Amino acid sequence: MHGEHLGRLWATAVVVVAAIMIFLVFQDAFEVMLLPRRVERRASFATIYFRTMWRACSGLASRLGPRRGREAVLSHFGALSMLGLFASWASVLILSFGLLDWALEPAAQGSARETSLLAQVYMSGATFFTLGYGDVVPHTGVTRLLAVVEAGAGLGFIALVIGYLPLIHQLFSSREVLVIQLDSRAGSPPTAAGLLCRHAGDLAELDEFLRSWEVWGAQLLEGHLSYPMLAYYRSQHDNQSWLAALTAITDCCALIIVGVDGAKVFQARMTFEVMRQVAVEMARSFRIAPSRYSGGDRLSAEACLRLQEALAEDGVELAAGANAFEPLRALRSTYEPLLDGLAHYLLLTLPDWIPRDDATDHWTRGHRGLMAERLIERLTKTPGAYLDVSGSEPMRPWRRLRALLRHR
Repeated sequence: MHGEHLGRLWATAVVVVAAIMIFLVFQDAFEVMLLPRRVERRASFATIYFRTMWRACSGLASRLGPRRGREAVLSHFGALSMLGLFASWASVLILSFGLLDWALEPAAQGSARETSLLAQVYMSGATFFTLGYGDVVPHTGVTRLLAVVEAGAGLGFIALVIGYLPLIHQLFSSREVLVIQLDSRAGSPPTAAGLLCRHAGDLAELDEFLRSWEVWGAQLLEGHLSYPMLAYYRSQHDNQSWLAALTAITDCCALIIVGVDGAKVFQARMTFEVMRQVAVEMARSFRIAPSRYSGGDRLSAEACLRLQEALAEDGVELAAGANAFEPLRALRSTYEPLLDGLAHYLLLTLPDWIPRDDATDHWTRGHRGLMAERLIERLTKTPGAYLDVSGSEPMRPWRRLRALLRHR
């Protein structure tokens, strides 16, 4: 009698634990795949899963170093972690339904083999994926109803995953479109000085460009807060990232707000405000505390002078001259620590303010890329250079190219 009582208590405990596990997985899947807003609850399964997996993956990547495949490992983390999350959800659901079947299926209704825990978990897996082998079947009304519920849950889960993956890739692709555009607009890695200098001849066009980045920032904020795992997806090239693009655009807006002759301040201010909001919300999402900021100075006093010289070489003048760097430093302090904390957490590199001497745009690589760069630069600056010296008859194509490169 005492043994039967303990058996009932044990079965009840198993049922309660299994039901709680099923509820938590369904709640987690709903919040990750269906709820289009940030989840304030910190103890969710997905949050714990991603933080644990990222800690392990980033620790391994840190030991590899940049020249030993660190980016190759990190670039696979986003997609593999999503597959691991789906597999974890499915495994917990199958195990939980198997525990329910095992606790609710009386031994008298079948053989010991059919009522063992392993057999019930096997039946749960076959039911979840709607295989329907029929070698292990439920015998009571409750377990039969449970099998129907599990089959419906399995179909719904698979349907959600099939619809969810294209959404993630669509959000990733829309994020990367403007990131790739920065290659020709601001260099790779993108810099504020590179962006301003390449638009020196038409700063009014930069105003429209910053407006598109204001929209990009709003879309990035909405997408990454609803689906935080997108932040782990790396860009196509090692020296490109959504964080580097965010940094370069924010730096450029900060310079314009401080004062750049010929540039409009209003749009730069609007874009800066959105970009700073992205930095604040993303740091909050990943719990980047102020104590974790490195406080590194990306623009030292010496770099300020080089920045002013680099801008002046392309005809971009700061309204306040060298006096502009003091308010710029104050403005930088409102967003740089946030970006620095995100860079340390995600193992990304923040771009400099000035392009490095060895920096090469991606579009200039490959077959005759250097020739294409020189031709475009010369032809846009001197349209008549395409003709012969006499200005009447065009030269033959190959001689034309040689002449252009020789005069370069």
